[in-house]
Amino acid sequence: MRTINPWINFNGNAEEAFTFYKSVFGGEFTKIVRFKELSSPEFQIPESEANKIMHIALPIGNHNVLLANDVPEFMGRVNENENRSKIALSTESREEADRIFNGLSAGGEVEGPIGDSPWGTYAGMFRDKYGIEWIVEFDAK
Repeated sequence: MRTINPWINFNGNAEEAFTFYKSVFGGEFTKIVRFKELSSPEFQIPESEANKIMHIALPIGNHNVLLANDVPEFMGRVNENENRSKIALSTESREEADRIFNGLSAGGEVEGPIGDSPWGTYAGMFRDKYGIEWIVEFDAK
């Protein structure tokens, strides 16, 4: 397996969340597809859904891509307080871990402050302001 690329569902704020993630990770979106681009006589998109994100991609690091979409209203809301799983990031230094942890956790809820862990790494855990759970870790080994 070469990579694992996490895909996150949002309730209409995928573009806002990914703009925030881009401000922390840097880089450029490699793809943005809006629901209106899929509209056809056979697959009509309501005006209220037209500008929502059907697919967005942000490369992170050398081989990984963070992906997302907005869930259309007719499919129901994503429960942002449930445990949707965590995204784990392995950094190349403590400094990078601190920068990413502090950037992504801004406005969110820290569940485990970043610091030396009992298992010998430098790690922290939080839920960002969009309800996504993250683990940031640096392992010197």
